[in-house]
Amino acid sequence: MTALIEGLPNAVALRCIARVPFHLHPKLELVSHSWRAAIRSAELFKARKEVNSSEEFLCVFAFEPENLSQLYDPMHDRWITLPILPSNISHLARFSVASTAGKLFVLGGGSDAVDPLTGDQDGIFATDEVWSYDPVTRVWNRCASMIFPRAMFACCVLEGKIIVAGGFTNYRKSIYNAEIYDPEKDVWVQLPDLHHAHNSACSGVVVGSKVHVLHKGLSTIQVLENVKHGWTVHEYSWLQGPMTVVREKLYVMSNWFIYKQEKEVREMVVSASEFRRRIGFAMIGLGDDIYIVGGVNGPEHWNCNIKVLSDVDVLTLGNERLVWRKVAPMTRCRGTILACTQLRI
Repeated sequence: MTALIEGLPNAVALRCIARVPFHLHPKLELVSHSWRAAIRSAELFKARKEVNSSEEFLCVFAFEPENLSQLYDPMHDRWITLPILPSNISHLARFSVASTAGKLFVLGGGSDAVDPLTGDQDGIFATDEVWSYDPVTRVWNRCASMIFPRAMFACCVLEGKIIVAGGFTNYRKSIYNAEIYDPEKDVWVQLPDLHHAHNSACSGVVVGSKVHVLHKGLSTIQVLENVKHGWTVHEYSWLQGPMTVVREKLYVMSNWFIYKQEKEVREMVVSASEFRRRIGFAMIGLGDDIYIVGGVNGPEHWNCNIKVLSDVDVLTLGNERLVWRKVAPMTRCRGTILACTQLRI
């Protein structure tokens, strides 16, 4: 690598460049070939951590356009479009996303494609595919496949490793199986099975360094604290609805209110009545904020139109007066949100 900045050692120059926001990296690449190589180097992203300039993004996959995702940069209120996921499965849906080891992972799911002539669906309900996106090289790569094909399943990151559990396999058959992925070794290992499955989708959250798996319609919650000891079953009677974790606290939207939920105790935080007509949205935490992303506005009795949304609404917790505010809408993605996660770059 030739000198990046005249008169400075490259190690020092990299630490200077590392302070530049991620959304400006494509412009920095235009300076020279050596700058392009530096911008796409692991050394630069290591330097970003060393100078404490890593940034937190939201990553959003929506129904439209197919297999496309965007990053939201809250510091600069702007959206960045990622390359299209190169899976051969068209209109991928029912998948999960996670981020760890500086990469974004897309796991499982199946096709929502419909033949426009016959109305037949693609027929792929669940797959074992796993893809990772590396923000350093800006390339999607195929990873080791999961042990079991699955869709509509719980997916969490615990101590840097990805844990998946439950959901449905092909032929819409619910499964008990759980497995864990090591991103450094690119290896899946089977975990102890869940105690029970259910004929509904399941989701997962990490609270208090424990994985919690919830099935829609069931009050029981299956908890994994230690991968060697397996799952335990608890009757927490948590509220049902969209949920997210902010600063180690669980927040749930139920009956158009946001509640803070701690085991059996819940506290109403704020009204969410402005989203009453909104369906198919994502609720996710980032920093001190709760984000409501995308979705569609359903029809009212006097209006049959369905409005596809790219809107993003934010609530900052801890403020004296809790008020929802709008930020920059998605620029490419819109409509029903298929998956959403955080990504630190």
